[in-house]
Amino acid sequence: MPAEEGIERVAESGLLPVIEIPDGADPIALVDVLTHAGLPCVEITLRTPGALAAIETIRRVRPDVVLLAGTVVTVSQVDAALDAGAGILISPGFAPAVVDHALEREATIVPGVCTPTEIEMGLARGLETFKFFPAEAGGGVPYVAALAGPYRGVRFIPTGGIDATNVAGYLKLTNVLACGGSWMVAPRLVAEGDLETVGRLTAEAVGVARQARSATAQAV
Repeated sequence: MPAEEGIERVAESGLLPVIEIPDGADPIALVDVLTHAGLPCVEITLRTPGALAAIETIRRVRPDVVLLAGTVVTVSQVDAALDAGAGILISPGFAPAVVDHALEREATIVPGVCTPTEIEMGLARGLETFKFFPAEAGGGVPYVAALAGPYRGVRFIPTGGIDATNVAGYLKLTNVLACGGSWMVAPRLVAEGDLETVGRLTAEAVGVARQARSATAQAV
């Protein structure tokens, strides 16, 4: 699917599960549990050896899933993730060489920002969607809310320190596209194959996201 459509589907979900794929994990079983619970989008981080193979498998077997590659920090990872089938790239920071290479390949990249300067570096390149990282350590909900003043039209995917206890606060902000998090797909749960718990936590998170977004819509 077009990357623009993928971004909007992430926005509709309100949540982006950030997944580390351990050796031996079944990415299709995991994706199916998430989709069944209401999350048809996944970010596979490039922090484990099996990440690219998992991206390839998901793209081949579940082409309708919105598939993002995360922790893209080098130019070579841009190429590897795109060649594996990732539709959208996510970076923890703003590395000009990485962002520029992705744009040269006409790929959609969501770079990480934590300061106005980084946001403006992205705006100069025509970007309007950014990962805000690390969200909680970087200022949390008040900081993201303050960014709406000077940067109207810019949308953020806060990630880092977000869980079931604080996600609603972010999702009530009109400049938050979605929240990234791993509490519903914690590495231990994925490694142990505890998909029942993954499904339960994901369904609960989806419920919280819908309630928060509904409250925002009513307030507007």
